Amino acid sequence: MAFMVKSMVGGQLKNLTGGLGGEEKSEGEKSPAEAQGMTREEYEEYQRQLVEEKMERDAQFAQRKAERATFRSHFRDKYRLPKNETDDNQIQLVGGDVELPKELAKMIEQDNEEEEEKNSVIGQLSNIQNLDLDSLKDKASATLEDLKQSAEKCTLM
Repeated sequence: MAFMVKSMVGGQLKNLTGGLGGEEKSEGEKSPAEAQGMTREEYEEYQRQLVEEKMERDAQFAQRKAERATFRSHFRDKYRLPKNETDDNQIQLVGGDVELPKELAKMIEQDNEEEEEKNSVIGQLSNIQNLDLDSLKDKASATLEDLKQSAEKCTLM
């Protein structure tokens, strides 16, 4: 009960006087290190570790952002879209030379393979509706077999 009265009246009294009285530490007021149950040196080391971990996280985040920017710029080049300055800035922040993650590189490679297949003659034929490539292959192989047999029967050959 005394604590409650002291906190209510004491807080109001400080507000009225503007905190002009001497700054005395009461039992409830502790330094951050003491509040954590550490010595001052331990607390400073802890704070240093937190700062280092934050810097590492920020560096990893910047690297991921640069990888994504590289991926987007690749597709902008591929489809001849205008370049984006923010992507270029993100890549330059990391150091300029960013390698794509394995998963993204595989996606690009698969996309390139699909495009090469579509650009080939067979790929163009597969785009034609009502065309069965398997039946065409069967007919072509049957025709080749017939030609071979007729060539064996020919006396001139």
